[in-house]
Amino acid sequence: MRFKLVLLLVLANFVVSAQISESEVDALVEKTLKTFNVPGIAVGIVKDGKIVLAKGYGVTNIKTGQKVDANTLFGVASNSKSFTSAALAILVDEGKINWDDKVIKYLPEFKMYNDYVTNEFTIRDLLTHRSGLGLGAGDLMIWPDGHDFTPKDIVKNIQYLKPVSAFRTKYDYDNLLYVIAGEVIEKVSGKSWCEFVETRIMNPIGMDKSACSWSRLKDTTNTIVPHVPTNGKLEVIPRYTNHIFDAAAGIYSSVNDLSKWLIVQLNDGKYNNQQLFSKKQHDEMWKPQTIMPLSNTKPYKTLFRNYALGWRVEDINGYLQVSHSGALDGIVTQTLMIPELQLGIIVLTNQQSGASFTAISNTIKDRYLGITNPDHVLTLSADRRQKEDDADKITDEVWETAAKNLKDKTLKTDFKKYVGTFKDNWFGDVSLFEKKGRLYFASKRSSRLMGEIFYYKDNTFAVKWNVRSFHADSFIFFDPDANHFKMKAISPLTDFSYDFHDLDFNRVN
Repeated sequence: MRFKLVLLLVLANFVVSAQISESEVDALVEKTLKTFNVPGIAVGIVKDGKIVLAKGYGVTNIKTGQKVDANTLFGVASNSKSFTSAALAILVDEGKINWDDKVIKYLPEFKMYNDYVTNEFTIRDLLTHRSGLGLGAGDLMIWPDGHDFTPKDIVKNIQYLKPVSAFRTKYDYDNLLYVIAGEVIEKVSGKSWCEFVETRIMNPIGMDKSACSWSRLKDTTNTIVPHVPTNGKLEVIPRYTNHIFDAAAGIYSSVNDLSKWLIVQLNDGKYNNQQLFSKKQHDEMWKPQTIMPLSNTKPYKTLFRNYALGWRVEDINGYLQVSHSGALDGIVTQTLMIPELQLGIIVLTNQQSGASFTAISNTIKDRYLGITNPDHVLTLSADRRQKEDDADKITDEVWETAAKNLKDKTLKTDFKKYVGTFKDNWFGDVSLFEKKGRLYFASKRSSRLMGEIFYYKDNTFAVKWNVRSFHADSFIFFDPDANHFKMKAISPLTDFSYDFHDLDFNRVN
């Protein structure tokens, strides 16, 4: 009996003290770079309040070959959301706001589709993805870059987005409400979201090289560029630079700087002698708010999954995991913590394969948890290939049909019937115009959304965007008189921020 007790104590000690060596991380990341065709990755590991690994791999830019290091700056995308919730927590600590204050108290012009929701919507609701709006609703006001929408437009136009579920009953991830949360911070503090986050969070903990927006970086010589696989080849694309997205996804940072942020999180809001926000508000930000679906929990045993305030919280084989991920065109990132082990993991990449950061963070996490699992790189790669193959079958059929229609001389499509200006209440005007016998789509407010329209079948057309790295070609569904149309992405893998399905166009002329 005594032997069994000693053995159990040894095994328990192994679980909490197990770790992964630098050479093992090196091998893991090199394998990930090759498998998922990612040019550059940076990895950070925090343990017991200290940075135990911060390292870069690969290159920042396939054209220049500049090496990634621990200070290389990546767009962290939606990992910025935890900074927005922390900024609000600071204002709560100072007694300037409460989590359950109504948004209209600070932004009287704020209005949702339903008057009851407008009047009841709280600051907490801005952060918890339970508004009743659908996944990514209205994101075409912030995505892709190249548009002329402003945060004021979002506050005004969100009223036109129709709910898909009852208020506070269902999780559907959104970005627009974080943009509005940034507007609340500016209204209450008198500082822009960027100024507030940099002066009250980043500067005090020494995130010296980071900034809340691309345009605010003091030095851009060691930054990644985004890459997207396009037509079988890795392509450098323009980075997202618009300020509108800052409070939801604007921050540029490195694994060295983000490690300090995770130390703050794992230490109840404190860094060295600096208490950024109280333990009370720290606990509030990690408190489950919105139930998330448990449709797929592999490869871990997960009994609950919730969204908190700027963080996702779930159990992983009995341990609490606090995490977030982020994605912009050509960039995906992740921050992850297991508080019971005082463990934090950061993975930053300059290509948009989410499987790449998951493979790395899962493998590192497994070692600290003492879990033996299959090769994450292998299993995630196989899963990605299957999903891409399935999506390709759908898109290939559409474009093969469109190509046949184009060559079919017996098929006459009167494009003049479809020419005109059409308006959606929140997205504004688009023009459908004919040129040299072909039909084209052009958005007035989002200039990069331009492409040729092809006949598919019945009253359905398909638009092929000029910017092929979008991977977001869309169906257009006309009514019989061509006075109204709706849209929907063709591929099931299209990023949800291309929310064409939320558009509802009516002819203006």
